[in-house]
Amino acid sequence: MAAQASGGSDFGGWFENTSNYEGIIDKTGQETVTITVGARGNNGNYAFNPAAVRVDPGTKIVWKWSGKGGVHNVVDEAGAFESEMTDEAGHTFEQTVDQEGVSTYACSPHEAMGMKGALVVGTPTGTDETGNASAERPVEPNYGDWFSNVGNYEKTVDKTGQQQVTITVGSNGNNGNFAFDPPAVRIDPGTTVVWEWSGKGGVHNVAAEDGRFESEMTDEAGHTFEQTIESAGMHKYACVPHKAMGMKGALVVDGAQGSDAASSGLGDMLAIGGGLGLVGVLFSMFALGARSNTRKHQKSTKQ
Repeated sequence: MAAQASGGSDFGGWFENTSNYEGIIDKTGQETVTITVGARGNNGNYAFNPAAVRVDPGTKIVWKWSGKGGVHNVVDEAGAFESEMTDEAGHTFEQTVDQEGVSTYACSPHEAMGMKGALVVGTPTGTDETGNASAERPVEPNYGDWFSNVGNYEKTVDKTGQQQVTITVGSNGNNGNFAFDPPAVRIDPGTTVVWEWSGKGGVHNVAAEDGRFESEMTDEAGHTFEQTIESAGMHKYACVPHKAMGMKGALVVDGAQGSDAASSGLGDMLAIGGGLGLVGVLFSMFALGARSNTRKHQKSTKQ
């Protein structure tokens, strides 16, 4: 039974261009849930079916390829999982979801065309009884184990509505001045993020996990490093010398639509290339490489 929703607003606009999204399908009580990859939708076989499901913690999710629509994959937006790229009918990819939360994922070659999905595990804080995300209380993002050793992480701090956000580098945390404060923030596209050094804890830097940005190494109090984040997605970063100690952070950018593929027209070209067998695979891999240099998930150095 689907929990009806309008315009994909339940997931911060994630499903606004996904034609086959009709709400969250309740699959609780099932040990295994199967999702079709390459189902009918988005002007071709460019859909996950069902697009959004609610399951219990401990459920095994099985994505099964239809063999239609060219080469597809399954990539979690937070980086928790990623399948191989294939067009093989009957191919499967499995993940057991143990932690409550909301995970959004997509097919990288066809994300701009609307090939997106979501898993709602349990009834995470910020959702109603159907599993729909509440506009008043944003669902805490699924960071995987990124913050598992970060002593000062408690929740994502909402900084939406602000043109500029400052994060302290070398704040007190992780048994010394080895923390970003706040470690996780939610912002709007176009926000300028300013990291400001406290001068404590030794030499620090700010380095994005996907290589999108990296500051110099310094211990100078008052030193700043800025990035304007333009498109939606999750951006994890760390202080390279102290990453193992838990000096990590994340930016969650809400609201922007589209992707590099959409802006460059690669989405349509990938759709054509997908049906060309090996040529389609190579073209898709090339596009993914180009996209990953600018965004592990979306646009400019922001995303």
